[in-house]
Amino acid sequence: MTVTLADVAARAQVSPATVSRVLNGNYPVAASTRERVLRAVDELDYVLNGPASALAAATSDLVGILVNDIADPFFGIMASAIQGEIGGPGGRAGGERLAVVCNTGGSPERELTYLTLLQRQRAAAVVLTGGAVENAPHAAAVAAKLRKLAEAGTRVVLCGRPPAPDTEAIALTFDNRGGARALTDHLIGLGHRRLGYIGGPEERTTTRHRLEGHRSALTAAGIEEDPRWTVYGRYDRRSGYEATLELLRRDPSLTAIVAANDSVAVGACAALRESGLRIPEDVSVAGFDDLPFSIDAVPSLTTVRLPLSEAGARAGRIAMGREEPPPGGIASVRGELMVRGSTGVPRRVGQ
Repeated sequence: MTVTLADVAARAQVSPATVSRVLNGNYPVAASTRERVLRAVDELDYVLNGPASALAAATSDLVGILVNDIADPFFGIMASAIQGEIGGPGGRAGGERLAVVCNTGGSPERELTYLTLLQRQRAAAVVLTGGAVENAPHAAAVAAKLRKLAEAGTRVVLCGRPPAPDTEAIALTFDNRGGARALTDHLIGLGHRRLGYIGGPEERTTTRHRLEGHRSALTAAGIEEDPRWTVYGRYDRRSGYEATLELLRRDPSLTAIVAANDSVAVGACAALRESGLRIPEDVSVAGFDDLPFSIDAVPSLTTVRLPLSEAGARAGRIAMGREEPPPGGIASVRGELMVRGSTGVPRRVGQ
């Protein structure tokens, strides 16, 4: 049963006009009244009608793109590719659609807030990019929002994110385990036996999957991992710098460092140079993602290339209904090992 503005007014014990003023933000309303109205909106899961042009349609011309950090090339590349596919025939305003990039900053609360706002605006499509937070209550809340969106006619696509069962969301997942396994296999093949690992935030699915791939390679080679060899941090350069100094403090005999992504790897390289160590003669360094700057690093980074632009473009086409979803609604996107100058045969004592 559709919840109406009158239902919200009754729950909040105010007039329908007051509810309209709070939701439109075009008239002063007492803070206590505003809070009461918004609480009623959330409790009833009321969906606000968008622009008048959307009233006669199931959805609007709005497309939401959720990213962790738009300043991170990983997300920027995907968002740009998605946006490049959402224009053209299909919208009512001259055949175009409006893309809104929602920057969550890694906050689970912001992610839910944006999904709610997009639901209220009857978004035509929503694309969520990057890994998910591994928290059962949050995952359940996100799944509930995705189901609501799908029920209202919104196409939902996950790009570089694990599937969300029972939500009708299409998932283009990245094979992070396979890529990480190939990367560590390469280092082991060069002769490395003491490998430090810099993971991303522990609560992220991407972090767990890449670490699992790394560890599976160690296990297959009969290498017993030392607990000192793994540290966690953010997906940025500073984290890589600080984590590398910590790894060297814990075990100065490490001959290789595997980083959560290319930005972390660049920070690791800086820390090694400042510590008087050469790359790769003393310590090899490997990243992940093959972001644009990785080939221009000195030395250029060995990494795993993820087809971020291609995956983003495909997600955009599926979101716009211009490409059929993959069989079963899930497709795994594989990475490619890119061997460059930052990895080599170990030469240090204690290899």
